[in-house]
Amino acid sequence: MHLHLMYLQVATQTGETAQRLATAAAERAGRAGATYADLGLSAGITRQAVRKRWPGTVGTQWMLYLLTGKSRPHGMITRVFRNGEKAIETGRTAVDEGALAEDGAVGAVVIDSSRQAVWACYFHDGTCAPEEIALPEVLRTVPRTGEDGHSDWLHRWEQHITSLL
Repeated sequence: MHLHLMYLQVATQTGETAQRLATAAAERAGRAGATYADLGLSAGITRQAVRKRWPGTVGTQWMLYLLTGKSRPHGMITRVFRNGEKAIETGRTAVDEGALAEDGAVGAVVIDSSRQAVWACYFHDGTCAPEEIALPEVLRTVPRTGEDGHSDWLHRWEQHITSLL
């Protein structure tokens, strides 16, 4: 009896550890752009079961693109956040402080997990402060890095911000 109880204890602890590892892996995959269907396929369960087991793992990645340098050629910095408000706050601060440095940020855009631009701003020399802007339709959807069109999007975004400066 004691041997079987010991096996039960070990199996329970192993299962709990495996669940923690699976949860962490699902969260990382979601931040990397995996969908609920992708997670379900990997875990061998339906996407509905994934939503119940790991709620909030998909759609939690926010990308902040910063355009740097007051003159051409501009630089580009990309950062990943788990919180949209933090991404926007960081972008606004970077653009606000960008006026103080020759290579500082002059424009920022935040992209959600569905690759939609949800916030953008640039440093407005007239008001000496970041100014939030609406992006033209052609810039509102951002292809993933490495996908066709991503480099074109970056170029068009740089041109748009440069035209405002």
